[in-house]
Amino acid sequence: MKLITAIVNKEDSKAVCNELLRNKFYVTRLATTGGFLMAGNMTLMIGTEDERVDDCIACISKCCKQRTEIVPGAASIGLGLESAMPIEVTVGGATVFVTNVERFEKL
Repeated sequence: MKLITAIVNKEDSKAVCNELLRNKFYVTRLATTGGFLMAGNMTLMIGTEDERVDDCIACISKCCKQRTEIVPGAASIGLGLESAMPIEVTVGGATVFVTNVERFEKL
């Protein structure tokens, strides 16, 4: 048994959850916030059999694509002044952790 923890962009989370459910994976969703952009994320916890791990990751990968966005940034221009200059950042995709589960019970 494995526990898959996937951190996905909030915008991708609905499509990911629907795809997981369509493929008979049970998922628990936790609303989380990323540190760099302070943007909304969704952390998904999925328990599955060892042989279905690759199928689960394929479902996540299918719905989570990286893309670039322009966000306001702050750059120092000297004399203690700052200018809000937009910067391009990569968002989306997924961060996935797979851990062993010693015991699982559904009560």
